[in-house]
Amino acid sequence: MSKSKRLLELMMTVNRKRKFTVKELAQEFGVSTRTMLRDLQELSELGVPLYSEVGPHGGYQVLKERILPPIAFTEEEAVAMFFAVHALRHYSSLPFESESVSALEKFYLHMSGDVRDRIDQMKNRVDFVTPTRQRESPHLPILLEAAVRQKVLLIEYESKGEGACRHIQPIGIYANNGLWFCPAYCFLRRQFRVFRCDRIHSAAYDEGGTAPLDLRHVHLGNKESCFRTEEGPSIRLYAELSRQGVQMCEAALWLGSHLHIREDGSGWLEGPVPGSDLAFYARFFVGLGNEATVKEPPELIDSMKRLFAELMAKYE
Repeated sequence: MSKSKRLLELMMTVNRKRKFTVKELAQEFGVSTRTMLRDLQELSELGVPLYSEVGPHGGYQVLKERILPPIAFTEEEAVAMFFAVHALRHYSSLPFESESVSALEKFYLHMSGDVRDRIDQMKNRVDFVTPTRQRESPHLPILLEAAVRQKVLLIEYESKGEGACRHIQPIGIYANNGLWFCPAYCFLRRQFRVFRCDRIHSAAYDEGGTAPLDLRHVHLGNKESCFRTEEGPSIRLYAELSRQGVQMCEAALWLGSHLHIREDGSGWLEGPVPGSDLAFYARFFVGLGNEATVKEPPELIDSMKRLFAELMAKYE
């Protein structure tokens, strides 16, 4: 086996084993312990984070931040990966913010000059626009880790202008319209809720002994069918939409199951909505203007009329 091939296989082996001795690796690769020591030294110089321990139970181990083996990308794949990471720059907060910047720099710096020139020419030709938000979401990493590890968090959450402590068990995080959201089980309400991540002022693992639930079957792909977020009784919503109104409602992910589209592009909204959210829906439909006509419920129509009256009074 050539030395370059041995080093590549050695990199994959130590990443897989995590803890090992020089003698074990030397026997596995059929080389002397002296040769293996030189190989491990070269891996360390290449950036593989190796840590040695002395003593009868000592050996080598790979630190938490492992280095992946080299991956061969085509030019088109490399450009695609660069712009996939580049598209995230509009978000003020990311769960892997520093890592994303580092990955982008590595892709760019290790490309040939002509590929870098091509990327430079494309930077102002393609973009993934996301609304810029002033408030940051600094707790995305722990929210994501808690969702993966099935852990309970104690958070301080701002709701309706007031702060409150909540025990939650996240199922994931997702971005929509420039904001980050965290669907989670709320132990106070005993229901699943969706939390705005920029309204979470602190987050830490619960030390009070709250037992986590088994939520391995709940994830972002099926969250709509697995939990309800509303309080109190629901009421039936029905609204007619113009073609423009359909396009405006398509941007609201929370309306997905209620939106129906006709062949001509127009459509309608139909389905149950939380009775406690009438004020929110009234503001939403007022914002749609002439592109939506609410038919039901009458309580929503009355709420919209009051909003229109307040707007008229403001401009008299």
